[in-house]
Amino acid sequence: MTVTVTVERRKNMRRKLQSPQLLHFSFARMVRVSVLNDALKSMYNAEKIGKRQVMIRPSSKVITKFLIVMQKHGYIGEFEYVDDHRSGKIVVELNGRLNKCGVISPCFDVGVKEIEPWTARLLPSRQFGYIVLTTSTGITDHEEARRKNVSGKVLGFFY
Repeated sequence: MTVTVTVERRKNMRRKLQSPQLLHFSFARMVRVSVLNDALKSMYNAEKIGKRQVMIRPSSKVITKFLIVMQKHGYIGEFEYVDDHRSGKIVVELNGRLNKCGVISPCFDVGVKEIEPWTARLLPSRQFGYIVLTTSTGITDHEEARRKNVSGKVLGFFY
């Protein structure tokens, strides 16, 4: 979809009052590739500059479940869903504990025995950070998936 915007050029208008020049710009509309990636990047950037709150929009169920996993392990504080009769917003309280978070795209299938190499590849150490998986039991971290003996797809990580 191309949008055409007409902007009146005000430079040199005093000289040419009879025929103002018009410029035409065409903009291509941007498409969001990953809503989860945008949400995690905005949280990471707000954490880096020391903000205490960040607003994530648009919201989705996957973002909410990912935030629940992060909150369960204490990496973020409370978060609140704000219904704006569109796609919704989420206001997240940051507590300064989040060092890095990201999305793994495309989502790779991970078996129970393959979780350990993924944690070694993505996380800085064994007892630090979590990988978030989407499994048949819901969106969980890698430790809970190993305890329940379920496999799934890798969504992202945080530490």
